[in-house]
Amino acid sequence: MLELTYQPWGETLAEQDDAARRAERAGATVLWTPEMHRSATISAASMAQATTSAAVGTAIALAFTRSPMITALEALDLDELAGGRFVLGLGSGVQRLNEQWHNARWGKPVGHVRETVRNIRTFWETCTTGETIDLDGEYEPMRIRGYERPFPVLRTDIPIYLAAMGPVMTRTAGEIADGWISHELCSPGYLSERILPDLTAGIERAERSWSAFKIVVSACCSIADDRRSAVSRIAGLVGFYASVRTYADFFAFHGLAEEQDAVVAAFRGGRGADHLGDVVSDRMVDALTLTGTREEVRQRLAAYDGIADAVKLSPPTHGLPADETRAAQDQIIALIGELSGRAA
Repeated sequence: MLELTYQPWGETLAEQDDAARRAERAGATVLWTPEMHRSATISAASMAQATTSAAVGTAIALAFTRSPMITALEALDLDELAGGRFVLGLGSGVQRLNEQWHNARWGKPVGHVRETVRNIRTFWETCTTGETIDLDGEYEPMRIRGYERPFPVLRTDIPIYLAAMGPVMTRTAGEIADGWISHELCSPGYLSERILPDLTAGIERAERSWSAFKIVVSACCSIADDRRSAVSRIAGLVGFYASVRTYADFFAFHGLAEEQDAVVAAFRGGRGADHLGDVVSDRMVDALTLTGTREEVRQRLAAYDGIADAVKLSPPTHGLPADETRAAQDQIIALIGELSGRAA
């Protein structure tokens, strides 16, 4: 059965936490927080203390902008706050964001993420023993001597999920991670035809079992009785991602290369990335999001059943006034309640 998870939104952390509590009551099994306009780890800490039963995860925290030791420490603290409910979702981000926004090293992201995950897990396993850590690496060598964490560690096996789109990173996720998290736009066809073969190759290469691995597909969602209102509400989010040339293969897979070119042209012409919705076609919205009436969205959601373990629902945000995102969020939480059987 498809697991329903949710990415709460709020203008304030208090509003985010209220949405998290409501989604938890509605039946969401995991509450995710992204990293862009807030820190993923701080937002996760806030939600961890606001909720009691749903897992809390980062989707995603940037893997290269913190040292592996800081990421490992933050994850241990978050798991303690959540009472063993934390999931560490990591992603590389894109080169420009890492190098120009964060002054972080990019290198070869697959090798970089391998060393990052290795270091985090090694630190969890040894941080309370005083054991010397001596790990070589091209990107993340780690040499720690004379360190012993004086606090207890709740778990040394916190799940690590990796975000991945390209084939090599996706195979790597299958090989070394506990789960895979999709890009914010991921159709059932793309998941089954492009992602699953690479995940399978990674899992088989590592001689692992599918039972120890979770596939989490992200699905941006806009529900309204008036279909036109639902489409206009989410078009800006599609435009934001279409403005990124790195995703050209993804849009081409869906037969949307020309539509993406139009968005990129508007962006390069001076439009802000959050204000490209009027360039986005209905075809792009239909192919890449869960948009429409409640019944239409239920049907679109069902297409992931059997190919994903969980769906991460999220409301549209780009280019929208807060009230519009708020209304979209309320509709999604209500849908989760209906589908889980916990509707008021």
